[in-house]
Amino acid sequence: METHAQAAIVRSGSTSGDRLDTWLHGDRARERQALRRLAALLTLVVGSFWLTGLFDLERLAEGIPAIIQIGSEMMPPDFARWQAWMRPLLDTLAMSIAGTAFAVIFSLPLAFLAAANTTPGRGTYHATRMLLNLLRSLPELILGIILVAAVGFGVLPGVIALGLHSIGMVGKFFAEAIEHVDPKPIEAARAAGATPVQVILHAILPQVLPQMADTVIYRWEYHFRASVVLGAVGAGGIGTELLSSLRIMDYPQVSAILICILACVTVVDAIGMALRRRLK
Repeated sequence: METHAQAAIVRSGSTSGDRLDTWLHGDRARERQALRRLAALLTLVVGSFWLTGLFDLERLAEGIPAIIQIGSEMMPPDFARWQAWMRPLLDTLAMSIAGTAFAVIFSLPLAFLAAANTTPGRGTYHATRMLLNLLRSLPELILGIILVAAVGFGVLPGVIALGLHSIGMVGKFFAEAIEHVDPKPIEAARAAGATPVQVILHAILPQVLPQMADTVIYRWEYHFRASVVLGAVGAGGIGTELLSSLRIMDYPQVSAILICILACVTVVDAIGMALRRRLK
């Protein structure tokens, strides 16, 4: 009897030891795999630094005196024309709001077509995804240059450029949020005989609205900063004033405009944070 008990204990200990060895072996394998991935990532980062010249310390050192010289010429800031900058700043703000609204209006229906759980078919899914990829691959600056040449100077080409690029970005974020919703409310709504529109309104949108709202706020904050750059290519706003001052090398005025832009960006970011807190 004791012999059988001792044999059972030995077998149990052997099984536990085998499980421990298997677990340790798997843990070491995961560690080696993680180290290989980390090494590949570091190689990619170091290679990117080398290709872009970040390791060229001599060249970087040669640029420091020029930066110091330009910085000294920017002081003190010249706010003599601050009243003339109020309308361009307002145009920049309006451009960011209109561009964001433009993007959201078109992104929402495209997102449902580009989400695997709401698209009417695989062909529609792939076609919509390709359209979003195309819009996302066109930078706002290039779109701004093309649209300024097409429709003339002013904020209109800036709004369209911001909106078209952001349709690709916002549509992708919206579609991914829709794909990750809990399927149970959708199945329950369909089982109850709800139409596709009712399923979207009552089973999908309540789940994704917080994420969508956060994405919209982020894009609005980004659009304000991007509107400044678009102004430099003729799309209106404070960017046009900034480029004009740079062209005549009026650096005190450049620094004053940059301070105004910084103040506006800070206000926009504060508004965005306040909106996020209210939506939580």
